[in-house]
Amino acid sequence: MKKIVIGLAIIIGCSLYAQQKIVIATPGVTPIVKTVSGLLRGITEGDVSVFKGIPYAAPPVGVNRWRPPQPVTAWSGVKDLSKFCADCPQASWPRGAGMAQNSSEDCLFLNIWTPAIATKKSKLPVMVWIHGGGFVGGSGGGNEFTGAAFAKQDVVLVSFNYRLGRLGFFAFPALSKEHPEEPKGNYAFMDQIAALQWVKENINAFGGDPKNVTIFGESAGGVSVHSLLTIPAAKGLFQKAIIESGGGRDGVLTGRPIQEENTDPHYPVSAEIIGKNFAHKHGIEGTDATVLAKLRSLSVADIIDGGQETDGPGGIPIYSGPILDGKLVVETAESAYKAGRQAHVPLLIGSNSAEVPAGFVNAKSKEELLKLFGNFSEEAATAYEADGTVDFAKMLTLVNTDKVWAEPARFTARAFTSKLIPVYTYLFSYVPISMKDRMKYGASHASEIPFVFDNLIERNGSKFDTKDQEIAKMMNTYWVNFAKTGNPNGNGLPLWPVYDSAKNDIFEFKPDGSAGNFSDYRKARLDVIEKAFEDNK
Repeated sequence: MKKIVIGLAIIIGCSLYAQQKIVIATPGVTPIVKTVSGLLRGITEGDVSVFKGIPYAAPPVGVNRWRPPQPVTAWSGVKDLSKFCADCPQASWPRGAGMAQNSSEDCLFLNIWTPAIATKKSKLPVMVWIHGGGFVGGSGGGNEFTGAAFAKQDVVLVSFNYRLGRLGFFAFPALSKEHPEEPKGNYAFMDQIAALQWVKENINAFGGDPKNVTIFGESAGGVSVHSLLTIPAAKGLFQKAIIESGGGRDGVLTGRPIQEENTDPHYPVSAEIIGKNFAHKHGIEGTDATVLAKLRSLSVADIIDGGQETDGPGGIPIYSGPILDGKLVVETAESAYKAGRQAHVPLLIGSNSAEVPAGFVNAKSKEELLKLFGNFSEEAATAYEADGTVDFAKMLTLVNTDKVWAEPARFTARAFTSKLIPVYTYLFSYVPISMKDRMKYGASHASEIPFVFDNLIERNGSKFDTKDQEIAKMMNTYWVNFAKTGNPNGNGLPLWPVYDSAKNDIFEFKPDGSAGNFSDYRKARLDVIEKAFEDNK
């Protein structure tokens, strides 16, 4: 399946001594922290202390390539953490142009922002950000998604890197036989769990409460949150979850069988066959341990392969994406939600009003697009074009948005509500004035992130005014409140009611900059998308 790579990447990590100590952190003083693996020195930026590039697992290189993350080797002395470390290997843009700069296989690091005055006794809520990027790009480092605004509202913010592409998701017959006690295939999810385990063991040294952790992510990061909500090994590592444009239905980055062929309509080819396809492309034949050694000896650049997911245009697949391995990932989120097997934690979930123009649903005309709805084509025509004036590009954008993100978010909200789990749903429709030419149909994929982080950076012609800053402050505060209490509401904010599946309401950040609970104008669209989903099962 064609994948759209959009988003960001973030990861964190480190481990030190068996006993966690206090944060020595006061304004203007460089903080030193003792973790289970050793001493760390961060930097103080105003009233926020920052720790950049904490190792949370050993470098996944050599024999550790395509293995679960291994423990960090303890160090002596004080490790200085003033700079972000390397991103996990990924292709540069355009695709096929080689590896991105600042990429390294030694990339399992995390970053932490915390109030400068925080101590072990502070017990502050913790938020762990999982970056997007289609599982093939992104990073937990950099200044675009700094956690400073969260720290200024008394939250400890963690971001981290996790393995991407074929380093993050890979299956091969000999690999399945090696270390049979270990899970296989989903090394990206294993990294995410390792980062959360590191947080549980160490975050109180930074002023955080390991019993009040909120995971949140966008795009592939949102898919990751869905996965962590349903992976048994992640149980107890977090207490709340936020999903931004992360889907929730089967079929988009949700897991292909590791060995079975033709058992999933979305993924008829198994992950092991795809692994063999990749080996064949590099002239490596066979499936025994010597072949696996040859694969491990390939350069990182060969593994990344310019970001290519097929062997030539229209060729056989050579990249699997997430895998149903049967040990770590035992089912898709949709399957788990329908059975009520998800983690019972408060959820905040939503999507943007005009995510992507195409890529997941493709057509060359309105007629061709509506035919994709099968028995519901007439209902779809009414839902998307009641007055016959919607241009094709807009209709295609809305269908892609609704099918991949909006309806699955509603499905997820209903599944959680049916188990009496509190849910807060949102629709982000706001577009800054300076970006309206680029986002003429509404808020695009990932455009909410700078507002959530209250970190509006002007670039590529974008400008931000007072209204933009107000919305960023509001959204950041909602997210912070949810992390603190499981409820986004607070003084001075428009009321955000808990989701009620019996009502057709949505909390919307509207195009004019206002926010509030409104009737969801997308109901007819989402209803026909839902019918088409169920009809194709």
